Amino acid sequence: MNTSVKEVERTHFSPRDFSDRFAYRLVRFMRFFADKFFAGRYGHRAVVLETVAAVPGMVAGNIQHLSSLRRMKDDDGWIHTLLDEAENERMHLLTFIQIAQPTAFERMLIIIAQGIFYNGFFLLYLLSSKTAHRIVGYLEEEAVYSYTEYLEGVDSGKYENVPAPQIAIDYWQLPQDARLREVIVAVRADEAKHRDVNHEFAAKLKTD
Repeated sequence: MNTSVKEVERTHFSPRDFSDRFAYRLVRFMRFFADKFFAGRYGHRAVVLETVAAVPGMVAGNIQHLSSLRRMKDDDGWIHTLLDEAENERMHLLTFIQIAQPTAFERMLIIIAQGIFYNGFFLLYLLSSKTAHRIVGYLEEEAVYSYTEYLEGVDSGKYENVPAPQIAIDYWQLPQDARLREVIVAVRADEAKHRDVNHEFAAKLKTD
């Protein structure tokens, strides 16, 4: 695995205006309930949260696509980046389903959470795409934090370092004998990239 993938820095974008503060507080509110519900069950936490995490890129990509058509102008690569993000998050989900099978209640929670989040994010993106991207940036900050905790749990022996699912080995081109630890490292690197991209998009929208 590339050395840069292993070296993920936990960064935080300090809120600078009302939009940023709203985004940050909303994400912290969501984090509070995730912590209470999942406690230390990081595998199950990943399954549910990655289902929701795959929504923003698809929603934003679709809206940017329609906007590009209406304005008859190039999108500067945003659509491709956002749809790639959605696909990447979907692969996270398919990977962690192999590691932690969701319960019937968690599957029901996924349906409800996805329905609420999809419609809410769609409306928010129409009202303030800058705030929407900032929310995703903060969500990804929390994801990096959560996967770092998960990694520490594996290293300490709290969580079993099970063999990596074949879907993860193929997607991230991991060694055939890769374990859960390598999967978490790869996923965390993805989340850090999404974090930086969405904060960058929010900053660009503020400038525009």
